[in-house]
Amino acid sequence: MSDRQTHFFQLLALLLAALLLQACGTAPTDKTPGKAPANEPQALTEPEITNLTLPASRYAAQFSAAGEALVQLDWMSASTALASLAEEPLDADDVAYRQYLLARVDYLRGAPQAASARLAELDRPGLHPAIAYRVLNFQRHLLGLRRAYLESAHLGMRIMTIAPTADQPALKRSIWRDLARCSAGDINAARKQATDQTWLGWLDLARIAGEPRDLLAMELPQWQAAHPGHPANAPLPGGLEYLIDPAPAPAQVALVLPLSGRLAPAGKAIRDGYLASYFEARKSGDAPAEIEVIDSDLYGSATEAYYEAVRQGAQMVIGPLSKNSVTELAGQANRPVPTIALNRIDTVTTPGGAALVQMALAPEDEAQQLARLAFGDGARRALILRPAGSWGEKMEISLARQWRELGGSIATSISYTGQDDYSAGVKSGLGIEASEQRRRQVRDMLATNVEFTPRRRADLDAIFMLSRTPDEARAIKPLLAFHYAGALPVYASSSVYGARPDARDKDLDATIIVDLPWLLGSNPPLRALLSEANSDHYTRLNALGADAYLLQSRLGQLRAGPDALISGDTGLLSLNPQLQMERELPAAIFDGDQLRPL
Repeated sequence: MSDRQTHFFQLLALLLAALLLQACGTAPTDKTPGKAPANEPQALTEPEITNLTLPASRYAAQFSAAGEALVQLDWMSASTALASLAEEPLDADDVAYRQYLLARVDYLRGAPQAASARLAELDRPGLHPAIAYRVLNFQRHLLGLRRAYLESAHLGMRIMTIAPTADQPALKRSIWRDLARCSAGDINAARKQATDQTWLGWLDLARIAGEPRDLLAMELPQWQAAHPGHPANAPLPGGLEYLIDPAPAPAQVALVLPLSGRLAPAGKAIRDGYLASYFEARKSGDAPAEIEVIDSDLYGSATEAYYEAVRQGAQMVIGPLSKNSVTELAGQANRPVPTIALNRIDTVTTPGGAALVQMALAPEDEAQQLARLAFGDGARRALILRPAGSWGEKMEISLARQWRELGGSIATSISYTGQDDYSAGVKSGLGIEASEQRRRQVRDMLATNVEFTPRRRADLDAIFMLSRTPDEARAIKPLLAFHYAGALPVYASSSVYGARPDARDKDLDATIIVDLPWLLGSNPPLRALLSEANSDHYTRLNALGADAYLLQSRLGQLRAGPDALISGDTGLLSLNPQLQMERELPAAIFDGDQLRPL
């Protein structure tokens, strides 16, 4: 991250602190936000490690050429540079460093298991510290790709003991993210087996972080007192530092949502999710004294509804919902109270006034995560199947950009307009039509029928099925098997899942998706309560409402800027420079007609 971005986040932390004082009337605290993180690389490259110098080598030029090629994702050139050293008299350090670079070549060419095997051979006593540091960090990167988050966190703890001081904050941040990705069951199981006190301290803090806000204020100081020299202490990770002495809840919050017009079903689902969380919090006294629900459809504009909420005494506003309404409100220069908007916009918010934090269920985010998921599984060349129109186009752009940045390539992209196009689109994308054309050419040349089985193109190792509805996906997935692509892994967005088990989902067997924690087991009491009130179509918006309340109650954590990390029902939430909440979703797979965490 640049110095300019770091400065931005420091200003953001101060701004949010001022907003909380304005909304809740608390006194300022003397807490400095953590250092902004460096952009996390998809694979470690030489510029990312600046404080551990490699041993001198007579083959430095070849190693440098290979390293530069890997930075450019050119594994073939890197492999060629390293192959030239195969017959040279390398010393022990040269052999080890060459193996490390070859592991990165394996990773980029789509052989993560081979890369892991090379690194495991290098993880031994006596390795030069600079090489060992690179090996361990890359091992950890591969563990994260395999979703072995507990192992990744544990290795990160080990790396912290040898890491340069400048790298410690980023390591601390990444260990905490790994632990936040783990379920409560995984954390508790690891705690029972832990013998190392530092590791047990990390796990105990991860357990505490899942507690309600009122318990956090009590348990976090106890943890700090019990672990005075722990690497997770001073400051606590994830913005937890700001929850030790939290600002009181605002006396009045207004929900500004569409409740009578075209978007009324969506607005009501969000309202129900929010209120369910609110009444749950009231049981412990940790909730605003008053909630006002305002139907934005009754006003001429989102701005009018917002200022009516302020006139009625709201110290915080949740809403509006539509993208146009959020854009309109973002253009107001003098917003008097903080707002958590329930959509995300592309335009920049007008500076001045109270903060406008944006959270949304943006499908483009899912597309990027699918790209990372498939790449981590070893896929490198993919086929995209998506519906024609703006939704499919946005999904493809988002996915393809991330896929190419990682080092993947798109063999072809096929769009379809309706059910009549499904089979033709699949055949075209898989190259079946070209195979059949070759059969006709052979038949015409020999003037006789020949025994022939069509073949799909052999250069694919993944399919991105960006279907917009479950019915669409249930129709396309069997066609892939019919056209000889049944063995290829298929990745799809959450739109292919109807939010509840359905016997028809057996047609999606083995499809990998990302979806909300809400639908994969988080917050079961609240989910069960709300399932009676809404159709499947709006279940995810219940989760958005629940997370709107969660974010409201944890707003102080955002003062940590890029360090802030909140586990919600819509995903693992963090803040970007545009004050937008970004979601990281867990992966899941269809097992017959059931969806289970991957």
